[in-house]
Amino acid sequence: MSAVRLAHLVADAGAEVRGDLPADATFGTIERDARKVAPGDLFIAIRGERFDGHDFVADAAGRGAAAALVSRVWAGGGRDVGLPLLVVDDPTSALQRLATAHRARLGDRLTVIGVTGSVGKTSVKEVIATVLAHRFTTYRSPGNLNNEIGLPLSLLEVGPDHEVAVLEMGGAYAHGELTLLASIARPSIGVVTNVYPVHLERMGTIEAIAETKAELVAALPPGGTAILNGDDPRVRAMASRTGARVITYGLDRENTIRADGVVSEALEGTTFRLHFGGETVHAKVPLVAGHAVHLALAGIAAGHAMGMAIPEALVGLRDPSVQVRLLVLPGPNGSRLIDDTYNASTPSVLSALGLLEELRPTRAIAVLGDMRELGSLAEDEHRLVGRRAGRVADIVVTFGPLARIIAAEASALNATDVGGRPPAVVSFDLDQRAELTRYLLDTLRDGDIVLLKGSRGLEMEDIVTALRQDVGGASPNPTAPDRGLQVGDEGSGS
Repeated sequence: MSAVRLAHLVADAGAEVRGDLPADATFGTIERDARKVAPGDLFIAIRGERFDGHDFVADAAGRGAAAALVSRVWAGGGRDVGLPLLVVDDPTSALQRLATAHRARLGDRLTVIGVTGSVGKTSVKEVIATVLAHRFTTYRSPGNLNNEIGLPLSLLEVGPDHEVAVLEMGGAYAHGELTLLASIARPSIGVVTNVYPVHLERMGTIEAIAETKAELVAALPPGGTAILNGDDPRVRAMASRTGARVITYGLDRENTIRADGVVSEALEGTTFRLHFGGETVHAKVPLVAGHAVHLALAGIAAGHAMGMAIPEALVGLRDPSVQVRLLVLPGPNGSRLIDDTYNASTPSVLSALGLLEELRPTRAIAVLGDMRELGSLAEDEHRLVGRRAGRVADIVVTFGPLARIIAAEASALNATDVGGRPPAVVSFDLDQRAELTRYLLDTLRDGDIVLLKGSRGLEMEDIVTALRQDVGGASPNPTAPDRGLQVGDEGSGS
């Protein structure tokens, strides 16, 4: 993060200084997790659904924070927490004002690209940033920092030397969320990946989710560009919501940038014919499985919007650093692990199961956790995954109460359904993480391919870590020959 000046906190965020701070003070970063505070940081006390950052101000002080940004109500008791305080009415709003002013200072020399959608935001963001980095000094928001707190924190990291910032923007949590984020970041290019029933528990209907995603398109300036997944009818319809230029991408023949002749080469990547402006180009990208082509097309479309020729954009897509999510790693007893534990929704799980089927050697094992925030569709979506898992995997292992629906559906398949022997099915509850890990350690053997995938809150990456501890000398480095390969990020928070 660019150093944050006290003067900007006072002028832009309206902070009142309580304590001894020089007028020219700067802070190394703004940190909201007291456990990650480093000496010289500014700790921001955010009140969330589960925790109140004000409860950890003293912890931040103990770790060397230079000051804390806190609410006026909390500071009203004349507390002495051992460090200066910057007092505001609401720390989150103050952070947003600070980021808005920072964006204004960067001016028109910075192009902001906002990426939203139900599925694939983070992966598309990474692909676009990798493509653009071959010509432009490019910033990409880290991880999936995409909400009313994460986006301002990301934006504050953008410096005067950056030419492009590719920012992930918003899950579907509330109407007006993307309008707010767009007012802070001022994107001139907006990318919408798709609309799926993710966060349905919060939004109620898929139409409401589509309406929130359209807010990004509606916020684009007349000289901007909306890049829309034209294969998704709800996204294609967003073209009517903007005065900006519209580029659609996908497999449908009506798209501006489209692909056909798609051939998956498993872990070797994907080949396809790219059609744009009367030209046809044969392309191969290292991206894998069901989302590979749409990821590539989104990256090409963004490159085109930034003035890059198609061959130049394809150079970026061949960059090994384009891989971000799905990792294929050595597992115990000679097995291989497909670590796609970052998150899960129905499309992403089905895509990952498709890859598992392509790689299927002697035995394929699917370890699947709950898919959360699906609302009234939860049972049907888990049943859909269960039917697919039962047809692909020799062993289906489920983790969590919702995933038991997957198990039940897979168990109901007979030999005729699967063209042979039905899968073995084993289920574990959320408090049986250790038992699940032990089962896999005892079961896996040489040649097995194991897919692990579940919603972010399940922290299934810990299972991968535990399995990897039994792999002598194996390197988790995704840039090693058994490298990371991307399917895509889905589900809540993605």
